[in-house]
Amino acid sequence: MFAINRAARRFNSLATEALAADGLTFLEGLVLTAIFFEAPTPLKPSELAETFGMTRGNVSHCVSSLEAKGLLQRKIDPADARAYQLALKPAGKKCALHVIAAFDKLQKEFEREVGKTALAETLKTIRKLEALF
Repeated sequence: MFAINRAARRFNSLATEALAADGLTFLEGLVLTAIFFEAPTPLKPSELAETFGMTRGNVSHCVSSLEAKGLLQRKIDPADARAYQLALKPAGKKCALHVIAAFDKLQKEFEREVGKTALAETLKTIRKLEALF
């Protein structure tokens, strides 16, 4: 458990470093890319929370931060006035492309250093461990 926690902290540090030029956290980068890839289908914060296995509160905080940075906007859901949908602003689309490139670079570095097969097997093991809890 310690090794997984330590690896997660190290990965978070690498991701923060990779996204530093855009002033984003790892979660903010994930949110931007998710919205980018789902467009034009709007996403709700609750869908992001479920996808990323996080609380709606954490996602809400992240959305507020991205909104304050001028990268996305909330729109009232026409089907449910109690909910809202997320859309990228032009600056958010541009930033999402930077983030995608940064994530792609990290992935290629991991694959080069560890190998695609080893990474795939590691992911399977992590998912098994996650399912235990």
